Amino acid sequence: MSAPHPESPAGAYGWRPIIIIACLFFIIGFVTWLNGPLITFVQVAFNLSTVSAFLVPMCFYLSYLIFPLPATLLAQRTGLRSGLVVALVIMAVGIAIFGECVSMRWYPGALSGLFVIGAGLSLLQITINPYVTLLGPTQKAAQRIAIMGVANKLAGIVAPIVLAMLVMRNINDIAARVKAAPDATTRDHILDQFAHAVQVPYLAMAVILLVTAVGLARSSLPEIDISGAGQGTDSDDDGQDTRRGPTYLWLGVLCMFVYVGTEVMAGDAIGAYGASLGLPLDQTKFLTSLTLAAMMGGYILGMFLVPRVFSQERYLGLSALCGLVLCVLTWLTQGYVSVMCVALFGFANSMILPSLFPIVIRDVEERGAQATALLVMAFSGGAVLPQLFVQFMPVMGVQSAFVALMAPAYGLIVLYNVLIHRRNRARPVPVMMVES
Repeated sequence: MSAPHPESPAGAYGWRPIIIIACLFFIIGFVTWLNGPLITFVQVAFNLSTVSAFLVPMCFYLSYLIFPLPATLLAQRTGLRSGLVVALVIMAVGIAIFGECVSMRWYPGALSGLFVIGAGLSLLQITINPYVTLLGPTQKAAQRIAIMGVANKLAGIVAPIVLAMLVMRNINDIAARVKAAPDATTRDHILDQFAHAVQVPYLAMAVILLVTAVGLARSSLPEIDISGAGQGTDSDDDGQDTRRGPTYLWLGVLCMFVYVGTEVMAGDAIGAYGASLGLPLDQTKFLTSLTLAAMMGGYILGMFLVPRVFSQERYLGLSALCGLVLCVLTWLTQGYVSVMCVALFGFANSMILPSLFPIVIRDVEERGAQATALLVMAFSGGAVLPQLFVQFMPVMGVQSAFVALMAPAYGLIVLYNVLIHRRNRARPVPVMMVES
């Protein structure tokens, strides 16, 4: 196998596998970032309270807590390509269940569909993130993950707009008609028609996923042994064992937990945040796209700066510090300005996962598969922080509740970054090599 170009993040395998995986990240982004406008949609369609509507991200992200360990075992048994195919099929089933249950206005069934989608995404994430990390030079892993992030967030920008245009065009009018309905029968008839509009788009998405699964089954992707990620880096020059203790692993997992929570808060909760500040529903349904546009801009900038100007570790700390600054601005401002500050959290968040994931995987050496499962389980932070937000809102107010959850999360990531930086200065970390 030919050696990679020193400036290319693609590595020895070339760009073809990166393009294939980027297409999968586009699919992940499209499905995942529908949750933001879905919160507004189900709140109207099912006539729910804010707390009940936020069960959407909770059920979706709780699946990341339950399924990663079984998904790891399945991925190890089936191999990379088969695992990805199975994941896409599971997601297609979940999307079909969700669309049908929403069209029937059966909320528990709709939540179960989201749970199944999350199960498929767990299997997908178990394989994709470490696969991208190990696809080329480790020091350029953040660049490769950032490329995946661009694909993911591009889909995230498109998805809320597509949903808004297809099924939420007249949501303000629907909400007003429901409020003015003279009786329950009239109200239910209005909501039945509104909810039924979801059926065809979600059925189409399920079909697209199945077609993608067939195409992926016929594609050729290089096999990379994820479980042996750090082999060959067990000792330093004096022959002593350099495996890091579990402290850094668990702290990294905790950082991933709070990071995903902040990402979901900035992306999915921004609609509820804007509505609580008086913005109309016709505007709040597009706010998730603003967050994701800021996030995509951050990915593009990060691809140019890491590692040319900043190391992955340095950029992780700068990103978290940017989040802390935005926390202050969000709290001090009002109305549209405050909402725009929330959208800019997407920029601060953009390079945290691309930097954090390879740092943690690099540190655990041959325990890469277990660490990957723990990191994906940490995605369940997306279920916890938004639920805490809606519980704290009535007590603390929307801005105080938002900042009270976001600021400690970024503070923890800054602390982790400082500890990693000090450790690396004391003992240089060997570069992880991937055998081809």
